[in-house]
Amino acid sequence: MNMLSKNTKETEKIAKIFLEKILEAKRNRKSALVVGLSGDLGAGKTAFTQNVAKYLGIKDKIKSPTFVIFKKYPIPEQARYGAGPLPLRRGSAQRARGSDFRFFFHFDAYRLKNEKELLHLGWEEIIKNKEHLIFIEWPENVSKIMPVDARLVFISHGKNSSRKLELK
Repeated sequence: MNMLSKNTKETEKIAKIFLEKILEAKRNRKSALVVGLSGDLGAGKTAFTQNVAKYLGIKDKIKSPTFVIFKKYPIPEQARYGAGPLPLRRGSAQRARGSDFRFFFHFDAYRLKNEKELLHLGWEEIIKNKEHLIFIEWPENVSKIMPVDARLVFISHGKNSSRKLELK
């Protein structure tokens, strides 16, 4: 799905649409759901992640974890079970908006030289847990250990400060 965002409000709406789609597809997973975010510096990867976290009901300020590599945020229980800020689409049979995700992880692989650095941080254990939703910026830097079923978001600069988003 390709989308164009002309401003931050449109990016927020696109993040909501993407989140709804991945939550619908999450059912019956046996491991974490991983989303890779690719794009040039300043393209909007962190802004997109902030919007997703907002719709999951996370109140903490989401900042790029460039220097700490990753941050872990609990998803509020009321958000997991449908009472948070993200309304379900009409006609949706989705029982729990968060589909039982308990934690949201935000990784930034920009400074990593190779996959081993991520493995030392417990990556394999983190992605085994089906209660984890993981967004990782710069997944191309650790491509050898990205799950084959990871979802991808490509963000690029467009004309007049717009952003092109390719959601896979």
